[in-house]
Amino acid sequence: MKFTRYFLYSSLAVITYLMLLAWQEDYPPVVDNGEDSAPAPATALPDPAIAVEAPDLPLEVPSETPAAAGDEILTPESAPERTGLITVTTDTLNLQIDPVGGDIVYLALPLYLRELGVPDEPFVLLESRPGREFVSTSGLVGPDGIDQNGRARYRANSSGYALADGADTLEVDLRLTTENNVTVTKRFTFTRDSYLIDISFLVENRSAGVWQANPFGQIRRHDFSDPSSGGRFSRTYLGYVITSEEDPYQEVDFDDIAEAPISLEEPGGWVGLSQHYFLSAWVPDAASNNRYTLRRSNTGQFIGEFTGSALQVAPGASGSASMSFYAGPKDQYSLAEISPDLDLTVDYSFLWFLAAPIYWLLTNINSYAGGNYGVSIILLTLIVKLIFYKLSETQYRSMAGMRRLMPKIQQLKERFGDDRMKLQQATMDLYKKEKINPFGGCLPLLVQMPVFIALYWVLMQSVELRHAPFFLWLDDLSVRDPFFVLPLLMGVTMYLQTRMSPAPADPMQAQIMRLMPIMMTVLFLWFPSGLVLYWLTNGLLSILQQWYITRKIDAEYAATR
Repeated sequence: MKFTRYFLYSSLAVITYLMLLAWQEDYPPVVDNGEDSAPAPATALPDPAIAVEAPDLPLEVPSETPAAAGDEILTPESAPERTGLITVTTDTLNLQIDPVGGDIVYLALPLYLRELGVPDEPFVLLESRPGREFVSTSGLVGPDGIDQNGRARYRANSSGYALADGADTLEVDLRLTTENNVTVTKRFTFTRDSYLIDISFLVENRSAGVWQANPFGQIRRHDFSDPSSGGRFSRTYLGYVITSEEDPYQEVDFDDIAEAPISLEEPGGWVGLSQHYFLSAWVPDAASNNRYTLRRSNTGQFIGEFTGSALQVAPGASGSASMSFYAGPKDQYSLAEISPDLDLTVDYSFLWFLAAPIYWLLTNINSYAGGNYGVSIILLTLIVKLIFYKLSETQYRSMAGMRRLMPKIQQLKERFGDDRMKLQQATMDLYKKEKINPFGGCLPLLVQMPVFIALYWVLMQSVELRHAPFFLWLDDLSVRDPFFVLPLLMGVTMYLQTRMSPAPADPMQAQIMRLMPIMMTVLFLWFPSGLVLYWLTNGLLSILQQWYITRKIDAEYAATR
């Protein structure tokens, strides 16, 4: 849900509009030719995808093109009952693999709880339940693909595997041998402290002919709500994401896929399912030419998939095909190491160039703040205020000067009445005499707004804030304050700021400014407490800063009189 993003952009537009109104109040146009500036027409982003009809199994695959996996995989009608599941336990993952297909049908993250206060219930990312299926499937299709005419049936040496203490990796092998004496081993490799699973298909061809198949990977999901979302006003994008040479990060939600499937071919690349704090993504071999498809199956499941280049194995020879599957938190530094542009799934929108260094600063501050992200947010806000101190000083100097001139400006309005030209000239002369820049109070605020919005999105997107405690009753900075203490305090600080600022000359603007603290307080009642903590801290620091600078300015002014 992008309501919050639209609200922030709208707030920026309202602030800009109010500043323009104030400017026009002080500097009315000399000539009015009746021409209005029309807004530029919206330009649609180029869509690199090609809508095609996704094929169903069985599918004959020409050797020179990638194959595509079909709808017979894991449909409610054709999928066998899940029995004999293979459990795998590592320090970061708890999962179950179905020997039919070798698919991951359950995956939980033990380092991330489903909810606070229930330590034995990890957050479940993948699951397989009627109407709520979210699974990762992979296999081999094509002329000799073992998943071409139904799912492959593997055997494993054990029904349970665990990463041993002191071991850095764990390998889980599933094997089968075809009627043509071809042995296929599907190998899962797990690494300590990692959410990336390496999957390899190892083929030993003891048949008399050339063996050929195409590897594929799928993320299959029903359209249900995001279980990692903290509430209505903290929801972010839920849907498929994909990369291409034309667009390194593209969001394709369920509604778009329902209207028409999307297909494209790319060297390397990735396809994933993005939710608030977590990501599941297939990353095929970077050297492979892959066909990516986003579509809806005839049973209502949404599918994001890739199919790689053909693997050919000569008689008596061996061959392999590799891919990776990521299932875990949106750690942008780890994602950047896995595949180019995968870190863009931590979406900071068009302010990414500001948000990225802010995130870096936040994580580094937290390393020195004892791991308390509430303290880190306060320190980060303080640093940002210090960086913009000079701009704020310019703003407050202009505001103080305008406050002193308000009686004289009112006298000029009474003197010249409706003669806008003479009023404008007299006002300009007054500003020049008093050495006041009337726009000086608006421009610094406008410069700072993008930084504040970027900081907002850093706090909104950071998985580190999920279940992160602060003090006392605030045990989760990613959800709203249960007692609404922070938003009410924030409303008080906004009210004090409006009282300390000169009232706009225009009655409508003045009324809007009086109502703004109330409207913002009501809205922020439901915002994540980490974000409200930032706004509250920023408000308190602004009050202290304005008080100090205003006293300094008044002292300087008194000394000159």
